[in-house]
Order: sequence, then C-alpha cells, then structure tokens
Amino acid sequence: MENTETIPTIALTAEGTTYRAVDLPQLAGTHLAQMPVVLRLLLENAARNMTGDERQAAIQALLDWTHTGTSEAEIAYQPGRVLMHDTTSTPALVDLAAMRSTLAEAGLDPSVLNSSLPVDVSVDHSLAVEAFARADAPSINMEFEIRRNAERYGFLQWASKVLQGVRINPPGTGIMHTINLEQLATVVTTQERNGQAWLVPDMMIGTDSHTPMINGIGVLGWGVGGLEAQTVMFGMPTMLRIPDVIGVRLAGQLRPGVLATDLALTVTSRLRAIGVSGEFVEFFGPGVSSLSAGDRAVVANMAPEYGATTGFFPVDATTLEYLRTTGRSAQAVERVGVLTQAVGLWFDPAATPRYTRTIEVDLDRIDMHVAGPRRPQDLHAYGETARLLQAMDFQPRSEVAMPRHPIAIAAITSCTNTSDPRLLVAAGLLARKARAFGLKAPAWVKTSLGPGSPAAADYLQRAGLTDDLSAVGFDIVGYGCTTCIGNPGQLLPPIQEALSVGAIHPVAVLSGNRNFPGRIHPDLDLGFLMSPPLVIAFGLAGNAEKDLRVDPIQVTADGRAIYLRDLWPTAEEIDACLAASQDPSDYLRAFNIASQNPLWHRLPAPDTPLYPWDSKSTALRRPPFADLGEGSMLGNYTAYPLLVVGDDITTDHISPASAIPKDSLVADFLVERGDDRNDLNVFASRRGNWEVMVRGAFHSKTLKNLLAPDVPVAHTVHAPSGQVMPLYDAARRYAAEGDSVVLIAGERYGTGSSRDWAAKGQRLLGIRTVLANSFERIHRSNLIGMGILPLRFPAGVTPMSLNLQLGDRVQVDAPAASISPRCPVTVHILRANGAREQLTATAAVETQLEVDLLRKGGVIPSTLQRMLEQHRKDVSTR
Repeated sequence: MENTETIPTIALTAEGTTYRAVDLPQLAGTHLAQMPVVLRLLLENAARNMTGDERQAAIQALLDWTHTGTSEAEIAYQPGRVLMHDTTSTPALVDLAAMRSTLAEAGLDPSVLNSSLPVDVSVDHSLAVEAFARADAPSINMEFEIRRNAERYGFLQWASKVLQGVRINPPGTGIMHTINLEQLATVVTTQERNGQAWLVPDMMIGTDSHTPMINGIGVLGWGVGGLEAQTVMFGMPTMLRIPDVIGVRLAGQLRPGVLATDLALTVTSRLRAIGVSGEFVEFFGPGVSSLSAGDRAVVANMAPEYGATTGFFPVDATTLEYLRTTGRSAQAVERVGVLTQAVGLWFDPAATPRYTRTIEVDLDRIDMHVAGPRRPQDLHAYGETARLLQAMDFQPRSEVAMPRHPIAIAAITSCTNTSDPRLLVAAGLLARKARAFGLKAPAWVKTSLGPGSPAAADYLQRAGLTDDLSAVGFDIVGYGCTTCIGNPGQLLPPIQEALSVGAIHPVAVLSGNRNFPGRIHPDLDLGFLMSPPLVIAFGLAGNAEKDLRVDPIQVTADGRAIYLRDLWPTAEEIDACLAASQDPSDYLRAFNIASQNPLWHRLPAPDTPLYPWDSKSTALRRPPFADLGEGSMLGNYTAYPLLVVGDDITTDHISPASAIPKDSLVADFLVERGDDRNDLNVFASRRGNWEVMVRGAFHSKTLKNLLAPDVPVAHTVHAPSGQVMPLYDAARRYAAEGDSVVLIAGERYGTGSSRDWAAKGQRLLGIRTVLANSFERIHRSNLIGMGILPLRFPAGVTPMSLNLQLGDRVQVDAPAASISPRCPVTVHILRANGAREQLTATAAVETQLEVDLLRKGGVIPSTLQRMLEQHRKDVSTR
C-alpha cells in the first residue's frame, strides 16, 4: 500500500482493537458540513488511494466543489471489490480467457493476467419460469437452467479455479443485489496498510445498472459496463469527473397503504422530469429517518431508471439495525457505527449540505402508483391502467373468451421489490385475504414469485404465508431475476392462441424495474410496474382494463363483489406479521445451503491456465476483438449510416436478453450448428459467443430503422446497392468494400441495462462513431471501452431534423491527436444530391483516460498493449 503519512488520520477503537482511519473532519475542515456524503466518501477514497500531487489536486478540487456545486476536475476512484452476474461476467471472463490465449501466443505467461480485486459473481440471470403455480417449481426450473447452461457454467467454474479472487455464487443463492445487501456488504471494512489496521468504507462497483441498490445501506457503489470493470480488475482505478450531486429532500412519512415501490416510482418520475443524466443523487432531510433500510434499498435500486449514477442514503441507526436483522456480527456492526460517527459519514436529518440542484418529495402526499405501460418514469395512479389502455383503442380482429387487454404475466420478481421483506409480507397478507374469499387467477394469467433471496422462503413460511401465496398461484419459482430480465418462460396457450388471431393486446404486470417493449417477453409490448401486493391483485383480476379503485377484482360464486379495499393489508397487519417472521440466522443459513447446489457442483470444468476453446461450441467462442491486431477507430473518414434510430433506444433494443425467436435468422444460425430450434434459450445465455451476439444486434420488433422503416427486424439497406439485407451482412459488405459506417440516434441512447454486448455488437458491425442527442452513462462508457467515439449533436439537430436518406453519407473529422474531453468535432452531412451541411458535435468523452482508451482502440487492446510493453521492458532488463 502507498503511504498515507501526508493525510490526517485518526485513531479509533472498535471491538477492543485500535484502528487508523482518514480524519475527514480535519482534512476537510469547514468544508465538511457543506459536502454531500457521497463526496465525503470520494474524498476519503482519494486521500487514501491517490498519491503525490495528484492526490493533493483531487482533495483540493473536492473541497472547492462546495463553493460551486460542480467541477470539471477528474479524480481516481479505487473500489475495494467488484460484483458481477453470470451474463455480464461471462463476456468479461471470456475476454480475459481470450486475452490469456493472445498473450500466450505472443510468448507471455498467461497467468500474469489476473484480477487484483475480489470479484463476486452471482449466477442469477439465467433462471426461467418454466414451471409455476406448483410447490416443486424451484427444482424443475433449476434442472432446466443447469441443462441449458451447462457449458457456460462449466466455464465460470474454470474462471473461479484459474483466476485469482474470482468467487462464483451458484444458481439458487439469490440475486446479486440481494446477496450484496444480505451477505457481501460490510459498510465498513478493514485493511492492512503499512503494518497498521485501518477502518475504511466499503466501496465497490458492479457490472449491473442496479448496483446502486447497496446505496440504501450507505455503501457507495454504482453500475459500470463489463469493459470498465475489466480495467478495475486489472488494478487500474476508474477515473471520473467529480460528479454533480442532486439532493432529494424527503419530508414527512408514507401514509398507511403506501409502500416503498410507490415512493421509488415517484422519485423516478420526478428526477426524470428534471433531466437527470448521470449525476449522483443523495437523499437528505427528516423524511429519510422514517424509512426502513428495505424502503431505502428499493428507492436506491431504481437509480438507473431515474437517470442517476447513485441513489445514496447515508448510514444511521436504521442501517445498523438492518445489519443486525440480517445476521451480521456485533463486531461488524460496531465497526460501522464507530467509523461513520467519528469521521462525518453518519446521517444527520437536520443537515443541509450544498448540492448542485435540489428537489423536495413530500412522503405524506405519495399515493399508490403504477408506472408504464412502456417506460418506468411514466407514473400513474394505480387505477389509471384502464384509461391508458382504452386510449390506445385496440380493435380486436376476432373474439375470444377473455378481455382485450388480459394480464398475460403477473410476476413478483426482481431484486427491486423482493429484497424488502415488508413488501413480500404485504403480498402474502393480500394473498391470505384473497384465499379466504376463494379467489384464483384466471386460466390465461401466468403467475410467479421469484424472490431475491432463499431466506424469503424461510420467513414467509414462518409467517404462515407460503400456503396463502400458493393458493392464489404465487408459489416460489426459484431465486433469480426471472421475469424482470426477460426470462418468464412461454406465455400460456390461451394467450398464444388469442395473440395469433389478433384478438388481444396482452399486458404484463410485475414488481420489477423496467417495462420497455419486448423486454419482459418478445410478444409483450405493454407492461406496468407496481408493488408485489398490487401484482397479485391485478393477476387475480386478469384484466388490465379494470380500474381497481372502483371495479371489483372478482365476483365470488355467491355473487359478492370483492374489491381491492377488501384485500389490502393494513400497516399494523404488515408490521405484526413481519415481526413474527424474522430470524437473523435465516440469511446466512439459507445462503450456505443454496451454495451446496449438487447440480452445480457436478458440472465438469477444466482447470488449465488456458481455456480449451471448442470451435463447435454455440455458447463460447474466442472473440476477434481480443487480439493484438485491433487498433484505434479514430480518424478522418466518410461513412454510411448503418442505422438511424429515434429516442429512448435501450440496450434491450441494441442487444436483447430475452428469448431467441425460433423463426429468426439467429435461430437459423444456431440450428445449422446442431441446436434445437424449440430450446434455444435466451440471447443473454449466448454472450460468450460473439457470432451469435453480432447476429442478434438490434433484433427488436419495436426498433424502427428511420433510414428504411419498412425493412424486417434487424435489417437495413445497403446504400450503394439498394439491397435490403440483415445488418450483419450489410456491415460485412460495407467492410469488404472499404466503406466505414456510423449510427445516428436521438435522446437517451443506450438507456437500460449495463450490458457491454450492446457496445461490442456495434464494434463488430464496424460502427466507428455513434452520433446522438444524448447517451445514458453506462452505455457511453461501454462504447468508449470498445473504441467507438460517442458524439453529441448540437442543440436543435436530431435524427428527424437531419432526415437522412439512402445514399447520404457522414464525414467525421476525429483524428486521434485532436480528441480531448468534451472537445468539438466537425461533422459534415454529404447528401446524395451533392449538397453539403456542416455541424459541430461534441465528443461525449469525460476523462483523459477515456481519450487514451479511444486512441488505443478500447479497453482490451489497451490492456494487451500495456502487458506486451511491460514484457518487453522485463526482457530488456534481464
């Protein structure tokens, strides 16, 4: 460790041991009270990990922030650990395996390529809901999961054997963010520095956009792309501009009947309305103290939905109680209290730090809400689903015995709303009352309960709610992301049949965090987000066109109309049941039992330093971009637009995660190589195979290519020939003919999940530049990580205003030497008719490190070049 003698430290005693810690009050002086807590944590991190003049400059820039509320200065952030899930870790670890192969071919020892930080991988994104509404659903779904993903899971086990610091949490142990809350996060941890024991804040990054869920218990962490995570794994800090921080002042307290989900959806709507895009968000004010740690984690989880990097809640007594409730040791809890109270990281409800901007949310005024039907920021009263759907004026082409907007899927799913026991208990109590009235879901509704933690089964059983949930169709289907990530399994036959004749426009209701068209299921473009008990209520109603404020959910056999008010649990009922259900020993015990998954441990896995690639595999292929020949894509060039798209293009549009359609060209490719057309699994399971993923790029029914609106899914027009062809074929033809390609987009390009394949796919299609009105933070970083230059259009220029036509070209003047953070870049539009228009775009590049990555072609070429140069130096000095 670097010495820390030039920064002030303080001696602290916890569990009888004396520790050192950064003395933030002395370091920051009068600035401390004005600093948001997230910046105090960045100050501590910079002071502890940076050195020399760079450290002093970072400290001064953070202190100066309190005068202006903004900064252009860059600082290094050194997380202490990395969190991944199986479908983001697979491509990252495939990259590492491929880089090891490349280094070995260049004469280097491949074992020098290792992670320098602890990496936890949770296998949570591949569980599909095949079996449901039956007690043995978890074991059936687990067998499907292991069978479908055996080769990929064996690869993950190889990584854990061969790569230092990589630990795999097997299928069934829960969702990564729930595991982080219940198991991994220490809030305060210990370090050995220069022979002394230190107390330091637990800080991290994760390769999932919902990593900020851990902000709910005072841990600073955020989501990054797999490419950015790789740089950190190799020992480099992540560089960031000192962030703007939006303060959300909470006042009052939630009224009875209103749940954490309603607050999270409200915050999402409010922050999107003011244009949040990448800022840190911190919650302050007296209302924070009225929220449980579970409530806070729900709100923090949806940071990417409200456009933020973080959704931070500082540590207080409620945090310490949560740590005790989830089975942390008394010593661990003591360390958290000692450090945070001593160095200015403890929450003060009366504090009013300086923020870049502030908004106020009055908790007393929040009602029961849903969000949708296509974006999580579109907030509505829970009874408004009927009005919204009626306004669409869907006209059935034939008649069937179900409503025109039936509930096809009713899923209690996702870490967002299943990690808080209070929400699951509320759902169970509603199920109990529905069971007493004899209510059951209609035959067309696919119901499921997929908690984030196996501990949920224990506390629901202890509360006596398991049978009640089962009676209305909400048996536990397993412990993973399931429906939220696009793994709901097949729609039920009545829905499939009615869809095939155009009789219905079905709807999903879920307790997840995203409802983009096609995300939940390729055949569903309507979805409402809501709390777990509301999911059950809508599932029982079976009809999304009901106004549950006034319409009955069902009418019983004896003619009694049952309304939502008859089923909704009181706050007192929830509190009493919750208190009876909790046992702190549940969490570690359930996790340890699940970790012994025999199906997982029986999988074969190699243990050689180099992964043995199989050229016949349809799951794992060595990617071409992990090669020493890959270089920078900057320069002066004229390009054809490969695609022109509008606003709100998500990473689900760019690189889908859901089921591979069996009538698609991707399916044809796999079937030609021996796979079963009726069991192709999901796109996410193929992220280790670049040939599948590049063919699946932009495979979305709801994506419109403005250059050629009527072409089939994932097709475009090859401009010189005028031929319609698959994107992959068009890209290869452009490359073969020596033509560059770019992509044109509108606002919020790349919103959604932190999947690096959304950038890798574009790199393999040859896209050198993406010109957009704005970018979501993680996707912008991933583009740079793959060497693709992101450019922002000037104000007033949009894809629609450009009105690009076939044959129009784009000239980009971006030589490597001229690129710097936020620099102007000249772009010319060369019309097919000979006209020429000039505009000045802005490089969406934030740091010098990002500039360096672009100049070297991205994270992987940069890493390989660095290791090769180090090897040459070592050889020359022998």
